[in-house]
Amino acid sequence: MKLYYLQGACSLAIHIVLEWIGEPYESESIARTELKSERFLNLNPAGSVPVLSDNDLVLTQSTAILQYLGEKYPHADLVGTDLRSHAETRRWLGVVNSDVHRVFGLIFGWKNYVDEGCKDELIAGAKTQLDRYFVILDKQLQNKDYLTGTRSVADAYLWVTLRWAHLVQVDLSPYPELRRFYEQLALDSGVQAALKQEGL
Repeated sequence: MKLYYLQGACSLAIHIVLEWIGEPYESESIARTELKSERFLNLNPAGSVPVLSDNDLVLTQSTAILQYLGEKYPHADLVGTDLRSHAETRRWLGVVNSDVHRVFGLIFGWKNYVDEGCKDELIAGAKTQLDRYFVILDKQLQNKDYLTGTRSVADAYLWVTLRWAHLVQVDLSPYPELRRFYEQLALDSGVQAALKQEGL
């Protein structure tokens, strides 16, 4: 099994989950300039990370890979153990991927949407959207260490997006539960191992 990743990108969530699972795997760092190379486009025609290669399966898209790993290695208990817990994991994975990550995409990739003159307005609007989602996530984490109550693939993905918040000067102080979650998970051995492998 091999993970192709871009340093610090959403693929970091898969890296963390692979560490939590504890099974052997390989990883290869892909430079941003390599994403559109012929070699990488043969793996993922969209030219984006993550990509997971597992024997004859080449899988793309963070949520698909995270759910695949959770289901392949049930001993790690990262997607839940019954219908309800599976649904809860997918719900919060969806919030992080479809809502939070999407908004960060506007901040990081503003050049794909507006010219320089509209940059500040776009980023300000995106940060307002992030506030709405962070309020929801903060409430969900009250009296819990993890989004669903037990550690799941959604937690790895959320932690990565909170790391991005620090990079773009989004203040987490209004969200005490999110801040606690971020600080607590930063001490996790799997998170630390994944960061070390990615040189972060």
